[in-house]
Amino acid sequence: MPKSPLPPLLLALALAAPAPAEEPPAAQVAPGGVVRWAGPGLLACQQGERRWEPAEGACLYPIDLAATGELELVRRSTGGVATRRVTIGDYPYPTQQLEVDGKYVAPSAADLERIARERERVTALWSLDTPRRWTLPLGSPLADLPAAGRFGARRIFNGEPRSPHSGADFAARRGTAVRAVADGRVVLAEEHYFAGKGVYIDHGDGLVSMSFHLDQVAVAAGDEVRRGEAIGAVGATGRVTGPHLHFALRWRGARIDPEILFGRLGMVEIR
Repeated sequence: MPKSPLPPLLLALALAAPAPAEEPPAAQVAPGGVVRWAGPGLLACQQGERRWEPAEGACLYPIDLAATGELELVRRSTGGVATRRVTIGDYPYPTQQLEVDGKYVAPSAADLERIARERERVTALWSLDTPRRWTLPLGSPLADLPAAGRFGARRIFNGEPRSPHSGADFAARRGTAVRAVADGRVVLAEEHYFAGKGVYIDHGDGLVSMSFHLDQVAVAAGDEVRRGEAIGAVGATGRVTGPHLHFALRWRGARIDPEILFGRLGMVEIR
């Protein structure tokens, strides 16, 4: 006697293969951190639509200070294409209370227009994509580099919340020489409302360094500079509470802790 066929639902269940379990995230990284994914035969690295060449024997992925959730990282090698997910950890930085001149908390209408013009010029720099001219660790912006402070701090000026601090502050005396951290080309050297006198240098591979609140600027836009060359002097221009160097990095548009590329903080390694 022929066997009765299985009902369609039971047949579908019998033939269905179990779905592969999704791999857990490869690591957790703090906002403003950098992920390092090494491997043999590397050809290219990718995050989103942006692709770049490996550096220092690995794919290096800068994670923006405002990143949240999960990010997918892609690595291309002679062995094929691999992907990893990383989760962004909780925001680990403290809140900072500061008292400054009231004009930096409530700018006039004319000053707001100036700020908008300056922001537009600066924002255009984050899409620069020139050949890499740096190696790690980066050079020191000061001959004697003290411990950094305040990267990522949520800032409150005169009781008013403002954007997180996207650079590192280094205590230094007024007039102390500020130096280029790698070879590059000066893309902006001018005085801005909040940053005061500042120098922006394109070091290639999407890496732009910024030195703010300078007393003097020793370079001009278009100048070629070498690692260790003096580009200005520490001052107290712009929105400050006293003389210091505000040094910041944008890497492929991401705001990262400079201490990582100075080699004083570690990258997050994944496999």
